Amino acid sequence: MHGLQKLLLFHLLACLGHGSVIIHGEKAAENSMLYMASVQNKHGHKCGGFLIAEDFVVTAAHCNDGSLTHVVLGSHNLNDHHEKIKIKESIKFENYRDVQYGDDIMLLKLSGKVQLDGTAQIIQLPHAEIKLQENEVCQVAGWGLTENNTRPNELRVVDVSVIQHQICKEKWPNLPENAICAGGYGTNKGFCQGDSGGPLVCNGFAVGVVSFNRNLNCKYPDVPNVYTDISKYPKKKIKRVINKQKCNHKL
Repeated sequence: MHGLQKLLLFHLLACLGHGSVIIHGEKAAENSMLYMASVQNKHGHKCGGFLIAEDFVVTAAHCNDGSLTHVVLGSHNLNDHHEKIKIKESIKFENYRDVQYGDDIMLLKLSGKVQLDGTAQIIQLPHAEIKLQENEVCQVAGWGLTENNTRPNELRVVDVSVIQHQICKEKWPNLPENAICAGGYGTNKGFCQGDSGGPLVCNGFAVGVVSFNRNLNCKYPDVPNVYTDISKYPKKKIKRVINKQKCNHKL
C-alpha cells in the first residue's frame, strides 16, 4: 500500500465512531418500542438491538467483540426488573470485515424463547427492498450517552430525517452501498458512540441498524449518521436462518 493510501485509510479509521447514543432526544413513552433489546456483557449494557422473532435479536456486527453474554428485554429502564436471556450464538453476514465496508449486521440466537406479551414484542422487517424518501422522518432509540454526556438507564428516542444517498456519499466518499443515512448532518439530532445496533424505524418497520458516524463529533456533526440497510438482505434468507434448528455461523 502506498504512503498516501495508508494516510487516507488511517484518517478514515480515526473518523469512524461506532454508536447510537441518543443526542437531543427524549425519554421513550411507556409501553412503546417493546422490541428494543439491550445487548450486554458481564459489565452491563454494550449495544442496542431489536427483537425480530421469539428467539432472535438483530444488532450490529461490530458489537461482537467476544464479550457478549446476554440480552435484556421488556424494560425501558435497565434498573427495573426485566427479562435476561443468554445469547446462544452470534451469526454475522459472511462478507463482514469492518464497519467501513458495510454488512454491519448480526443475528443473535437466544437460548430460549421470549414470551410475547405486554412487555416484549417483535418488530417487522421490510418485506422487500425499500426506497426511503429524502427528509422522511424516522426514529432511532438507545440507552447511550446524551448531549449532556450522561448515560441514562431509561430508553431515549429521537426523530431523524433521511438524507439522500448521493449527498451522504459526498460526505462519506467510501460509503457502503448497503447503507441508509439519517440524522447528524444539518441537524443536532442523531446518535453517537456507546450504543450501536439499535434500529432505524420508518413507518413501523425496522429498516436500518445503527452502524457509524464521525467519532467525537456527535452534538453538531458535519457528516450524516450511517445505518446498515436491512432491506438489502433478503427477508427469506433471514427467515431461513431463523427457522433452522441449528444455525450456521454466517448468513
